[in-house]
Amino acid sequence: MDIKDNFIVETEGRKTVQIHNILFQSRRKTDWKIIEEYLKGYIGKSFVIEETAERIYIGTDFPDEFCHSVDTRALKGANIKAKANIAAALCELVQTATKRAIYPDYQEKHGAKARYGWHRYDTQFGLPVYDANGFLERYNIFSTRMLVRCDADGKLYLYDFVRTKKETSKPLKQ
Repeated sequence: MDIKDNFIVETEGRKTVQIHNILFQSRRKTDWKIIEEYLKGYIGKSFVIEETAERIYIGTDFPDEFCHSVDTRALKGANIKAKANIAAALCELVQTATKRAIYPDYQEKHGAKARYGWHRYDTQFGLPVYDANGFLERYNIFSTRMLVRCDADGKLYLYDFVRTKKETSKPLKQ
C-alpha cells in the first residue's frame, strides 16, 4: 500500500488520519501473522512527530509486540479491525501523535527493554464506512495510544499501539 493513500484532516482542532485502503477486512478472524509480516517491512524506517520533532524508529521488536501483545489479544469487534489497519498508516499516525507523557517502567514489567522509560502519545484515525451501494457514508473515528520505548542509544523506538477504541461521539461525515 502506498502511504499517500491516507491523508490527515483537522477535526475540532485535532488531526485525524483517514485510512482509505482497508488492508485487513475481517473483524472475526484476523490473521495476525500476515499483519506481522507486513509490519516487518517498516523495520529500520523512522518518522518524525510534528508536535515534538522527535524521530521515532521502527525496531525489530515492533511487529511482534503489535500483533501479539496482551492489549491486542483483549480487543474485540470493530476495535480488532481498527488496530489491524493501523499498519496501513504508521507514518501518518506517528506524525500526528500528540500529548507526550513520559513514564518509567512500572514494576519493571518490560525489564531491559524499558530501562530508560517510555513515552506515550495520543493519536486518532478514521476508517471508512460504506452504504449498501458501496458509496462512502462516513468515517468511524478511533483513538489509540502510541507507546514508544527509550533506548540506551538515545533513540526512541515504536513499541505498540494500545487502547484502540472507537470514539462514541459523532463520526466524521464525508
